[in-house]
Amino acid sequence: MAVRVAAGMIMSMTGVVKITVSLPEELVSKARRAVEVGQAASVSAYVAEALRHQRISREEFLADLHESLEQSGGPPTPEEQAWVEKVLQG
Repeated sequence: MAVRVAAGMIMSMTGVVKITVSLPEELVSKARRAVEVGQAASVSAYVAEALRHQRISREEFLADLHESLEQSGGPPTPEEQAWVEKVLQG
């Protein structure tokens, strides 16, 4: 049984939310190829893993940054902070 939770979103009883997204063709092709060759169970699984990796990479980056700041003896300068924001926003 599915429950509509918001416009364009449906949540199943398993806690999985179905959404609609628009992606560039080349990314969709890459995800479908991954499924075809057995690297992913589904396009949804491929996208979920990519999002998980994005979150982990960000968390690792922030942990490394914090460690570097502790070793260098201080908080980032405004220029360094601007660079970090630029990098994190992609």
